[in-house]
Amino acid sequence: QVQLVESGGGLVQAGGSLRLSCAASGRPLSRNAMGWFRQAPGKEHDFVAAISWSGSTTKYADSVKGRFTISRDNAKNTMYLQMNNLKPEDTAVYYCAAENTQWGRGGSYRNEYDYWGQGTQVTVSS
Repeated sequence: QVQLVESGGGLVQAGGSLRLSCAASGRPLSRNAMGWFRQAPGKEHDFVAAISWSGSTTKYADSVKGRFTISRDNAKNTMYLQMNNLKPEDTAVYYCAAENTQWGRGGSYRNEYDYWGQGTQVTVSS
């Protein structure tokens, strides 16, 4: 059974940076695409970024393009989200997710992912 654990969330001022990590255990995910979603209070889960199994392909939501960078280290079974120039509207619980299908490019829809972490809170003050 795959387990995903996010870390790195916290409180930061607007314009600041945070780096989220998603550590996987249970089995290697080096053949599986992964992604980040977020949920603000009272809103649906929104797609943030995705990365292919190899790390060669990435995609981002328009709202975070140019500010966020997704990456992965398959040797460590860990995915990252570097968030720069944070804005108050980035405040949300951030979730990492992994596809069970192998060799994927990483989707932008929740139903494409099979494994989810418990989430980490990111709060950006103005």
